[in-house]
Amino acid sequence: MMMRAPAIDLDITIDHIEDNDQALAASFDVMRQLRPHLQDPVSYMAQVHYQREQGYRLLCAQSDGLIVGLAGYRLLDNLLYGRLVYVDDLVVTAAMQRSKVGERLLHAVRTEARSMDCDHLVLDTGLHMSLAQRFYFRQGLLAQGMHFVEPLSLELRR
Repeated sequence: MMMRAPAIDLDITIDHIEDNDQALAASFDVMRQLRPHLQDPVSYMAQVHYQREQGYRLLCAQSDGLIVGLAGYRLLDNLLYGRLVYVDDLVVTAAMQRSKVGERLLHAVRTEARSMDCDHLVLDTGLHMSLAQRFYFRQGLLAQGMHFVEPLSLELRR
């Protein structure tokens, strides 16, 4: 039988990284744990700035001045869900998993969604990410479909 590590109760602060490029640069290593294809902090920051123009916001969880988790999300409207917040990115450092950081980040995103009168909170996760799926089920999210992708650029088809 596998033993679970006890949950850690730490002093965590959660704030948006808005126009703070120093904090955004510091978030690169954490985001790269979720998105290993990211190459360098400069291009990561440029992409986040570009996504901000489309409504992307990035929440940052910190403990003792260190970034330990991130949640990137955006407000959308569509015919399926109505008004929704879509969570693009949710990551907690390996050392801080089981410390309720992910739960607190998801709660903060829910709070934002409710303040914007959203009908739903939506996110995708990889089929291979069974631990993430278990976490989402424990947080009250339900699987309601599958996400299909077709690479369109020649570079991605290789």
